[in-house]
Amino acid sequence: MLGNDRRRLELAFSLLFSLPGTPMMQYGDQIGMGDDLTQPERECARTPMQWTSEPHAGFTRGKNTVCPVISKGDYGYRTRNVADQRRDVNSLLNWTEKTIRTRRECPEISWGKVSILKLNTPEVLALRYDWRNTSLLTLHNFASSRRKVELKLEGPAGRLLVDVFCNREDQASGSGRHSIDLEPYGYRWLRLGAADNAIDRSSFDS
Repeated sequence: MLGNDRRRLELAFSLLFSLPGTPMMQYGDQIGMGDDLTQPERECARTPMQWTSEPHAGFTRGKNTVCPVISKGDYGYRTRNVADQRRDVNSLLNWTEKTIRTRRECPEISWGKVSILKLNTPEVLALRYDWRNTSLLTLHNFASSRRKVELKLEGPAGRLLVDVFCNREDQASGSGRHSIDLEPYGYRWLRLGAADNAIDRSSFDS
């Protein structure tokens, strides 16, 4: 559905892992597996998991599979499988594993109070999570072109935003406002005040 566009896949998965609730992925999503639309009804999405480039995608040593393995095109098991992507540091699989680890390191998403921020750009979804003494901001640009987000965040910690994926910092201007550029289908997870506010969480008076 996303046209095998890596940017849109990352945007969709980033949104999945940064929304409230429990994220759920279908097997194969983590490597960008496709569907076999020649199969009837739901069978198109139930093809064998593509583990390796070996026969039957490493799914079985049997002579046949119940559902046929995707073997041709961009989604074929010889070019899209777990074994190859595990060895590629820039693969979608390794990106997904990193994103899952980051989600687990952001308890604000799991436990915090969420609020939707009003922006000057309707194509961008901005969510703020507040939990104990920490806050996290997520931005997702659904547009196919670059967007600039202008926003002001409450509290002294809001003057500094730190990207949890790369520790890149965004400082507020003299008026206390942030101006953040988002690439087409871009996303950012930004912690307010510091890259890791574990001390602030531990000092929370329950």
